[in-house]
Amino acid sequence: GKLISGLLGAEIVGRVSLDGENGAARTFAELGEQDADVVIDFSHHSAIADVLDYCKSTGTAAVIGTTGHTEEEKALIFAAAKEIPVFYSGNMSLGIAVLCRLAKDAARYFPDADIEIVEAHHNRKVDAPSGTALMLADSIKEALGEDMRYEYDRHAKREKRGKNEIGIHSVRGGTITGEHEIIFAGHDEIIKISHSARSKELFATGAINAARFLFGKPAGLYGMKELIG
Repeated sequence: GKLISGLLGAEIVGRVSLDGENGAARTFAELGEQDADVVIDFSHHSAIADVLDYCKSTGTAAVIGTTGHTEEEKALIFAAAKEIPVFYSGNMSLGIAVLCRLAKDAARYFPDADIEIVEAHHNRKVDAPSGTALMLADSIKEALGEDMRYEYDRHAKREKRGKNEIGIHSVRGGTITGEHEIIFAGHDEIIKISHSARSKELFATGAINAARFLFGKPAGLYGMKELIG
């Protein structure tokens, strides 16, 4: 939030934060209706109902950069997109959007490869796997078919790897901003595609780009695919 405010400056017309610091309102009711074009949400997945209720009641577009939403919360996002423009992405980085495309292409060229995704984040990140890892897995699934399934815990299974699975592994430690690597392990050859985030500013910049992209758009669900397309 501080990064976005710093980059946008006077373009910010209102802020909501539970701690109420730096002049921010504690609730949307306290904030009241503002002359805003878009709400950018980088809070907590449990706040999504309040965010969307405010956006729908004021006719304001929404950029949702928060991850970890439950299936019920995702349903709220998809329903809101029928009334207002909603930009929803597990990662706001342009580099990750490109990585999704590369992963999709690699999966098509190497359909028989065993695919593993390894992601690493700081020790305060709550959701695992990351929303970005799931974005990457979804891109691969688009290329290979809906019968692909995600495997998070082989320790519990204790059996050989299935051909129709994508392994997803999470590492949490220190101050790692975000690391994602996709491994395509074929017969006698391995391809690795990776992305490393060196600061959180790139996510703030991506969210601002998404907000500008959303301006003037009709109601609907948008994502990085549409932004770079």
